[in-house]
Amino acid sequence: MNDELELRVLPLVVRIERTAPPERTDALEAAAMAVLSVLADPGEWSEELLAWQATGKIRKVVRRARGAEWARVLALPGRTVEHRSAEVRVHPPVPLDGWPKDLSRLQVSGTDLADGAAVPAAEPPVLWENPALEMSAGKAMAQAGHAAQLAWWASGTAERAAWIERGLAVSVRTASSRERFDALSGSGLPVVRDAGFTEIAPGSCTFVAEAPWLASSRAR
Repeated sequence: MNDELELRVLPLVVRIERTAPPERTDALEAAAMAVLSVLADPGEWSEELLAWQATGKIRKVVRRARGAEWARVLALPGRTVEHRSAEVRVHPPVPLDGWPKDLSRLQVSGTDLADGAAVPAAEPPVLWENPALEMSAGKAMAQAGHAAQLAWWASGTAERAAWIERGLAVSVRTASSRERFDALSGSGLPVVRDAGFTEIAPGSCTFVAEAPWLASSRAR
């Protein structure tokens, strides 16, 4: 880590309309896919992305928007990922204290989502959530984004190309038990350990990324 570099965050905004909130799983998967989209193709944000990652910290902040707020979000530079019931917009990394006004006024709270519909069968890569932790959907979205990023970094060129061909799809699921999650997190797969800024204790393991090629890479 380089504390002399300006800290930056990657803003993610989830659309949550009062009458039609997204399913929780859909929102978490959309957030992960939004992060992957800028890693796979930074485009005009290459410099911002490099400055963000150069600090050694991959902080992400999730906020919610609805109605006119969402319209203002769409007017800002960004990319929108639509995934089943969820819409998530990712914006170029910004300094920790230098958010655009229309993003800074958005609320962090109010991202308590639930799954009311059946969750589709998981396909790799799977981002496993720790069942022993209680996180708001917004917090879990940021953590899922971290897990997707660690999985991307751990993937080879051919694996990334195949992932892109599949639309950078991910599955987000809660591990069936604490024991199952501990076994995964101790197996050498990419693990997210939270910095402890919000909601949970520092060092908590929040997500593990699992895929056949990740298992192969850890054995090399």
